[in-house]
Amino acid sequence: MQNDKKQGVLLVNLGTPDEATAPAVKRFLSQFLHDKRVVDMTRWLWCPILHGAILPIRAPKVAKLYQSVWLDDGSPLLVYSKKQVEKLRTLVEMPVELGMTYGNPSLQSGIESLLTQGVNEVIVLPLYPQYSGTTTAAVSDGLTKAFQNISVMPAFRFIRDYHDHPLYIKALAESVKRSWQENGQGDYLLCSYHGIPKRYADNGDIYPQHCDRTTTLLARELGLAPNQIGMTFQSRFGREEWLQPYTDKTIETLPGKGIKKLDILAPAFSADCIETLEEISDQCRELFMENGGEKFTYIPCLNDDELHIRMMIDLISD
Repeated sequence: MQNDKKQGVLLVNLGTPDEATAPAVKRFLSQFLHDKRVVDMTRWLWCPILHGAILPIRAPKVAKLYQSVWLDDGSPLLVYSKKQVEKLRTLVEMPVELGMTYGNPSLQSGIESLLTQGVNEVIVLPLYPQYSGTTTAAVSDGLTKAFQNISVMPAFRFIRDYHDHPLYIKALAESVKRSWQENGQGDYLLCSYHGIPKRYADNGDIYPQHCDRTTTLLARELGLAPNQIGMTFQSRFGREEWLQPYTDKTIETLPGKGIKKLDILAPAFSADCIETLEEISDQCRELFMENGGEKFTYIPCLNDDELHIRMMIDLISD
């Protein structure tokens, strides 16, 4: 029997506003914060809060933050994600497309583009190294919705996580070593992961365990002792307790403990975005220096780094 399987790859990331304007940010945040995977409050309680208070207040503020990191070709997340797709296309003999869980290009547009190229089996690679229901599972939900509008659903394989993949750890380690060569090694290496509400982890989300495993393996790869590396969580939202320790609160205390030169990276982010370029590289830098720090080095995300792309190829091949 002839094998007529044609595979294609869908790279997936969270998403970004189309423009660095308040209306565009409001549209994006509305879609993002309506997802029950992200905010699981009862809809009749949450929606009035979201539309009556949060979006009108936050959208203009967040738009200004986006403006501070916006690139000539658009949002950093979209720019770097497109570069990842372009590099991957040159190295694998199959179609590769990009889809975002929220915003554009959508998951559905990515799937439809693959189908128009004759693909009948899609390899879905969410670019979240550490699994969380708030991110990875949201991709699965989005795919289910996308398939509802497609008459013949393709077969698909879903790569759930790669938090301990050897090439991922090696790529992180090499990025740290490059930074050390260019900027000198700091007193401490801080791994800042995107946070989630603590309640989600208490209810079974395995995200914090994956973050801990990544940090442990990175420390081993770099030969760092426990007092030379740490793990924190950033980007908390609202009054509820999130995973701790918090990145900003930790950074405030480090200079007082004798850590005057800080290296920081964000292993949970596969591409630089507002959370890394504005929150970490700008806000956290200012916080560290205000509290007595002397040197702050932000180590960029893996973006379209060669080892990062090689890791993607290995995941796809497996």
